[in-house]
Amino acid sequence: MTTETPHTGGALAGLGRFCYRRRRLVLLSWIVGVIAVTIVGFGFGAAPDNDFSGGNSDSAKAQKLIEKHFPEQQGDTLTLAIKAEQGIDDPAAREKIEKIIAGLDASPITGPVTSPYEDQNLVTQDRRIARTTIPLTDKNVAKAEVKPLVDTVKEASGDGVTLGLGGEKAEKAETPAQGPGESVGVLAAAVILFIAFGSLVAMGLPIVTALLAILGGIALMKLVGHVVPSPDFTVILAAMVGLGVGIDYALFIVTRYKDSLQDGDDPESATVKAITTAGKAVLFAGTTVVIALLGLVVMGQRLMTGVAVATSVIVLVTMIAAVTLLPAFLGFTGHKISSLRLPGRTSRRHEPDGVPSLERRTLAERWAGVVQRKPLIAAVLAGAALLMLAAPTLSMRLSLPDASVQPHDRSSYTSHKIISEGFGPGYGAPLIFATPVDSTDADLRPVVEAVSKTEGIAYVTQPRVSNDGQAATFMAFPTTGYQDEATADLVHELRDDVLPKAPGGAGIYLGGPNAATIDLAEDTSSRLPLMIAVVIVLSLLLLIVLVRSVTIALQAAVMNLLSIGAAYGVIVAIVQWGWLGPTLGFPTEMPVTTWVPVMMFPVLFGLSMDYEVFLISRVREEYERTGDTRIAVTRGLARTAKVITAAAAIMIAVFTTSLLGPDIAVKQGGLGMAVAVLIDATIIRMVLVPAVMELCGKANWWMPGRRAPKATSAAQPRVGEEARV
Repeated sequence: MTTETPHTGGALAGLGRFCYRRRRLVLLSWIVGVIAVTIVGFGFGAAPDNDFSGGNSDSAKAQKLIEKHFPEQQGDTLTLAIKAEQGIDDPAAREKIEKIIAGLDASPITGPVTSPYEDQNLVTQDRRIARTTIPLTDKNVAKAEVKPLVDTVKEASGDGVTLGLGGEKAEKAETPAQGPGESVGVLAAAVILFIAFGSLVAMGLPIVTALLAILGGIALMKLVGHVVPSPDFTVILAAMVGLGVGIDYALFIVTRYKDSLQDGDDPESATVKAITTAGKAVLFAGTTVVIALLGLVVMGQRLMTGVAVATSVIVLVTMIAAVTLLPAFLGFTGHKISSLRLPGRTSRRHEPDGVPSLERRTLAERWAGVVQRKPLIAAVLAGAALLMLAAPTLSMRLSLPDASVQPHDRSSYTSHKIISEGFGPGYGAPLIFATPVDSTDADLRPVVEAVSKTEGIAYVTQPRVSNDGQAATFMAFPTTGYQDEATADLVHELRDDVLPKAPGGAGIYLGGPNAATIDLAEDTSSRLPLMIAVVIVLSLLLLIVLVRSVTIALQAAVMNLLSIGAAYGVIVAIVQWGWLGPTLGFPTEMPVTTWVPVMMFPVLFGLSMDYEVFLISRVREEYERTGDTRIAVTRGLARTAKVITAAAAIMIAVFTTSLLGPDIAVKQGGLGMAVAVLIDATIIRMVLVPAVMELCGKANWWMPGRRAPKATSAAQPRVGEEARV
């Protein structure tokens, strides 16, 4: 057994040794710290902010005018939709409708409710469909207070009368909690780890480390929200990412620790070696993910910056836990890391030279050999497959979900369906025009007339001037719905053609929720290339520092772009085109949620770099031993295939559990990231990487001002060699 501790120098070696020897202190510090942060974070953390408006768009300017000069219009509202088969004047129907309206009016969270029996504008000509608006007295009313109203309306439907309660607050109130998704993800990860390690102890360490880090990370994220606010989906997204990377990072370190024990090291030496090799790779990989996430800042969108910062906090905490808390756990387990083994599992046979014999070549080695014999064909076929998968990305449309894309058993969808049938699909997509004026006598009739004559407009309301005589507003309802591409085209036509040509129309801003969604989507699309460029450049620089090769860094960037592009294409095909959509929990065809591709890119680029780091680090070790790229790739792939496959399987399991939840946008993001990780772990790592590295040969290791490394004469690594991983 080796008694000498390798890598006696260096900060990481010192950190690993300290955490191992002072394991009780480290563990106690983590437990006390997490408990304290959790109490403060969950007790005093910032509330989510879902206001994506802002900036310098027309919709933002219109909103500012309305907020300043029409304060009476700022409250949140609900919409009651009514459909009576025999007409709302049928005695039985009227009795039920009036009872519901009276109940809504009497609620402590609602203002006065106008009955459709009092205002004929709220009823269709055939008097089968009616609507009314229910003002809420508090802008910050809780979901729990709105939920009883939704349930009352939903339960009252029947006997020829269908009722639905819509509005943003109603949608959120009836949206179930995320459910068992994270628990299922943890269970799936546990099964994968048990199969990979064959031991309950080894399985438990990554999970416990990740869960403790995520708990503290989410609490800290809530505190950071006071400085940098983020929307409500951030917690779910950050928990998925944190769970995936947290377990993966611990998995890589535990795997290296077990290998060192099997190579004859004592537990302390194995811990130090794991931290100075896999731990170093974890720090580089985690830093890459954080840098990629912070690339969202260049989007210039306040809430996306909040998402980036919040998710980065989670990744940082899991990364720190991997190199501090995990070594402490390893100190407690020692040689018992393989205790409680899977029946029938045996330890890896130790080879004197550290290299499996020809007779025992793994499946990964044999596969690498197949690819390397025909590298050009393999690269062309893999590249073509990825480009085919990415092709639908060219038709991607962005929007934000509304009631029309919610599950059809929701009251908000029922309300949308009834309103669309009776008052047109554009009722849920109103266009709000606002402009500064000089007096209460301002004449907007020429503009209103020009808008009303525009093709695609159903009807226009009469203009209203604010009480202070400084602003005026009116509304127009399109003939198409919130998610229809024709509605976006109409907004552009009104802004670019109709308003500039109408007398007095040049200073009018077109806003409203629908226009704000369109502006956000277009602003996102225009800034996305800049964000991609920033993430790629920063990640490339970091990877060059790690692998000391410009060629490999460029290969990684191109391959990552291909895998993410393919994931985008799959999302478009499923969500926007409807292929397998209902099967996977998407009720209808819909545009891709605006923030999904923006968030997917930095997360996936960072995660892809994780796998690149762990694979190329091993390949480089083998190359510096042998000087032969083919052998290095074969052995590097063989040594990392199992752990990368397990890590990818964990990521896929965690991300796909989002499909069990109720949030349409989170489902899109989870599915897209799961697809990307699957592609990365199969087509990229198993085909493109060995094929392209075979084609490049010694050029793989090109670095300006430095000659390619030479092989050492011994098969074993030189002193300190593994510290460079």
